[in-house]
Amino acid sequence: MWEKVVDSGTNAVNRRSGFKRDLAHMFLGQYQHNLDDKGRLMIPARFRELLDGRAYITQGFDKCLMVMTDSYFQQVSALINSLNTTDPNTRLLRRMIYSTAFAVEVDKVGRVLVPQMLREFAGLESEAIVAGQGEYFEVWTPAAWNEQVKLIQDTETNNQRFATLNLSRNPSQ
Repeated sequence: MWEKVVDSGTNAVNRRSGFKRDLAHMFLGQYQHNLDDKGRLMIPARFRELLDGRAYITQGFDKCLMVMTDSYFQQVSALINSLNTTDPNTRLLRRMIYSTAFAVEVDKVGRVLVPQMLREFAGLESEAIVAGQGEYFEVWTPAAWNEQVKLIQDTETNNQRFATLNLSRNPSQ
């Protein structure tokens, strides 16, 4: 009996350390940074570590930009490529992601060059908000991000909006 107790404690520690390891590889938090005259954006130091010198930047869904690691972009690409191309929404998604995607390098100072087309799409001029989204991060104008903050801080609406999501510790509950 005591072997089971000891084993269950060991598994709990392994699950917990795995969770911490996963968190250490997530883009979390929000930061305000400037774009220079050439359109280069300073990437937060914590995010630079996760990018490992290279990223993909593309148009996001809400008038923002999405910045993904190489491995996450490959996952997204595999998912998109597995969708039925006879579906008009699939074709639109492919066009949105692929036709606006650029591979970018993080320079030795920690900046990436945001292509002019993407800066224009998102309305980026001199300031930007870099917001972690777990597996990727988004780049917003401060005004557009403030609108998003208003939405995510609306408690009453959130109670309705997220009521159907099961965010309990045990997904089977």
